Amino acid sequence: MKITDMRVFLTQGAHANWTFVKIYTDEGLTGVGEASLERFNDVVAKAVESLRDFIIGKDPFQVESIWNAIYKSTFWHGGVIILTALSAVEQALWDIKGKALGVPIYEFLGGKLRDKVRAYANAWAFQKIVTEVTAEDTPESIARNALKMVDEGFTAMKWDPFREGGQVIPRSEEEYAIACVKAVREAVGPSVDILVECHGRFNMHSAIRMAQKLEPYDPFFYEEPIPPDNIDAMAEVQRSINLPVATGERLYTRWDFRYLLEKQAARIIQPDICHVGGYMELKKVAAMAEAYYVSVQPHNSNGPICVLATLHLDATIPNVQFQEFFYPYLDLYNEMLTEPIKYKDGYLEIPAGPGLGTDINEKFIRKRPPVPQPQLATWIGSYW
Repeated sequence: MKITDMRVFLTQGAHANWTFVKIYTDEGLTGVGEASLERFNDVVAKAVESLRDFIIGKDPFQVESIWNAIYKSTFWHGGVIILTALSAVEQALWDIKGKALGVPIYEFLGGKLRDKVRAYANAWAFQKIVTEVTAEDTPESIARNALKMVDEGFTAMKWDPFREGGQVIPRSEEEYAIACVKAVREAVGPSVDILVECHGRFNMHSAIRMAQKLEPYDPFFYEEPIPPDNIDAMAEVQRSINLPVATGERLYTRWDFRYLLEKQAARIIQPDICHVGGYMELKKVAAMAEAYYVSVQPHNSNGPICVLATLHLDATIPNVQFQEFFYPYLDLYNEMLTEPIKYKDGYLEIPAGPGLGTDINEKFIRKRPPVPQPQLATWIGSYW
């Protein structure tokens, strides 16, 4: 079997455009992967296309050989653009191999440890597409939205209660965030896990201060309280607080995660299959984490192929914690697939078909051309 072509599909997603990659073979089998990267999908698409001539004529079964050839021959390797492109190519190759041999991708990763994985809800607190719309987000409105997720079966949920960035949080924003977390905890009760996202906003003092104030409300984890580019500082935050730090969505490959694990800078890591390097790279990172007794909770703010690809990994990782899931996007996800993502009572079902277990619905995707994304300067202004 030989690869004959590779194509990129850009489409309008939910909060961002999504990018899919499809590889074709001379035996009629195809494989799909996802290369979504918010605000930079056009750049990633160019990176994917730059790999096309190299992979045409290759045997799609030689996944590690192709991955290493691309990674090591790219002089500027390790950056998110090339790794996102490479991740999608690697995903598509495993999809072809699974279809050719008639087995799900998880069989290549050691087989299933579980048939379903616990999911936590994201995109429920402020997303106007499904949640309560108010003139201003209040602790009370956010608590009501949290209860809607409980009604849908979730026993864990994450959101970012902080409205402003900057290294030092203003007292008014500190009080608002604490009120939000308090309101959600009181609404959902003690048996639902609440997960606090910070998006790397703070310096060490603010991160430690906020953790101490949040502790009475028992957050399951405290995500990226400071930026991930200073692992020593992240380790100091983890040592100084009683909450588990979660981080890793902006780290790439086993080489990045090695420093994080050696420094014991987090209790939970969050590699993203669309950016870390693909199935095998995330599997290797998870194995490294297991040796340090660190849990894995794969990051997932992308499209539907990312969801299903990650589920194949969740099935095989002993130290997986649970799976991030943008539940409000489920209907849109399934419109883009030939076989649906299956969610029920707080759990996502591991796909059972050969390869990935689905394909992209090209007809539907073509009806949703990508839309202009916010310019970087606009986004920075809204964040900071």
